[in-house]
Amino acid sequence: MKGVATRGGSGGAAPPGGLVVAMPDAVLRLRGVARGRAAVLQRRLAVVHGVLRARWLRSLQLRVVTTTLIISAIVVIVVGFFLMQQITSDQLHAKQQQAGNVVEDGQLQAETLPGINSPPDAKGAPTLTFMGNLVQKLEPPADAENAYGVAVVLPPQYSGAPVFRPGETAGIVYSKIPARLKAKVAELQKKGVNSASFTYTSMSYPSDTSRPVPGLIYGAPARGFYQLYYFFPLTQVQQSLSQIQRTLLLAGVALVFLFVGIAALVTRWVVAPVRYAALGAKRLSAGNLDERMPVRGVDELAALAMSFNDMASSLQEKMTALQDLSQVQRQFVSDVSHELRTPLTTIRIAADVLHGSRDQLDGPAARSAELLQSQLERFESLLTDLLEVSRYDANVAVLDPEAVDVCDLVRQSADVAQQLAERRGAKIEFRLPAEPCVAEVDRVRVERILRNLLVNAVEHGEGRDAVVTVAGDSAAVAVAVRDYGIGLSVGEERRVFERFWRADPARARTTGGTGLGLAIALEDARIHGGWLEAWGESGRGSVFRLTLPRTPGMELAGSPLPLGPDEAELTGTVTVAARPSANGSGSGSGAGSDGPVPADLVGQAGDVAASTATTSASAEHAGHG
Repeated sequence: MKGVATRGGSGGAAPPGGLVVAMPDAVLRLRGVARGRAAVLQRRLAVVHGVLRARWLRSLQLRVVTTTLIISAIVVIVVGFFLMQQITSDQLHAKQQQAGNVVEDGQLQAETLPGINSPPDAKGAPTLTFMGNLVQKLEPPADAENAYGVAVVLPPQYSGAPVFRPGETAGIVYSKIPARLKAKVAELQKKGVNSASFTYTSMSYPSDTSRPVPGLIYGAPARGFYQLYYFFPLTQVQQSLSQIQRTLLLAGVALVFLFVGIAALVTRWVVAPVRYAALGAKRLSAGNLDERMPVRGVDELAALAMSFNDMASSLQEKMTALQDLSQVQRQFVSDVSHELRTPLTTIRIAADVLHGSRDQLDGPAARSAELLQSQLERFESLLTDLLEVSRYDANVAVLDPEAVDVCDLVRQSADVAQQLAERRGAKIEFRLPAEPCVAEVDRVRVERILRNLLVNAVEHGEGRDAVVTVAGDSAAVAVAVRDYGIGLSVGEERRVFERFWRADPARARTTGGTGLGLAIALEDARIHGGWLEAWGESGRGSVFRLTLPRTPGMELAGSPLPLGPDEAELTGTVTVAARPSANGSGSGSGAGSDGPVPADLVGQAGDVAASTATTSASAEHAGHG
């Protein structure tokens, strides 16, 4: 027994402690499960919302049908409400007229009875008998279609001794007669007015134990000693109104769906040809130039189909002609390039021989050999750029992306520019982040962009230092090349990416250039899905900013670097940055550009160069390349 008691004691002590520990764990588990299910439900609702929103935005027919449903439902509800109000008012008015006639007849019958003008008798029995007979005379027959309750009541001053009775009733609960109606009837009786008054109330009918029903209760004086009360239940009126309401509801619902069906049918007639036209246009844009719409009838939709077919035929003819012309141009460029390479190679060999033996030539001949060597290099560069431009024009340029650190690309691309800067007594300052800026880019194309921008920054920097800044965020990397040279005049930032454009055609070149560098850089940036943007101000230098997505094809929302120079460099000046459009040009506020324009500097906006951007890449600075 001791062993059992010990086990029982220990077992009885353990569960309370165990419960104290287990209950919070159970609550936490339930809370975690509830949160998980709430998160799942929220995600599902978000998915459903996204699907419905996309469906709503894509389908004109759905929007028209839904709008028609809502508007027609509102109209039917409003019209039905006013109809019910009017019908209810008419029904109640008719009931009031009918009840008023009954009350008037009852007054006439009461006034014809002997004793109506006699005060309640001292013994009471004749008065009670008189009121009971009057009630029997006024109440409706048992088989009457419209039943009602009747009461013959004595005023309060006569209902006491010796009568001790307020009156006789049949179908009316005396205590339920509204006090305001009693006061009104008493006032009319005191004035000697024989008219009736009524109000709405609810009363147990036809007996005290019955369920209260709404109705009209009338009160009228019967000469100077008696009062008549009538209760007309509105049960039949209620039933009639309920039936009318159900009929209107069914008719309204049917009418709404009829409107919706008509709207869906009419919208389908209009939307179907437009949908076919959109599908045909999509196929045309995909290259299916044989796409045509069926023409049915001679109405406006048939005219749309015929216009679409005419457009498709004309587009097919133009595209065929353009393809033929493009093929001829590509073939011409290819043939010219190949034909030029053979004599160019021969001339190059001869020029190398002359250049190598220039020390043995006299002054003019040696100088001519040096000029021939430099111009041959420029000619080869021009031929290479022309071939690259022709690839972009023919849409045959291919991107070969790989994951690289943009900081390394900047250092590798600066070799030529650093040599040029040393000869000019300047240097290139690098502002690189501590962490690598890795992005999937075409190494060759990005190096060409950076090499071109760096060389141009040094060449046009007027012997001043150039600054290269690299930054990145979760979606993009950016490189900004800043120089403090001649800068750009107003409007030149919009032309710097044009082919063969030069800011100063008469300006001598020290490093040469083909005039195609920035145009090719633009295309190199575009093929990455990036931006190449420019800022410049005459006498303050310029900034070229290259922004590339971390992954090719991602849409850029902004740049990690500002487009204009630092605010400390622009004491009192404003930078206006232009956001590139889809076709490579445009204006607007660029991401990362300077802040709002001070009020006192608004007038200087004409002196500030707006940045023009396009998705592209490598190039010459300020069009001087």
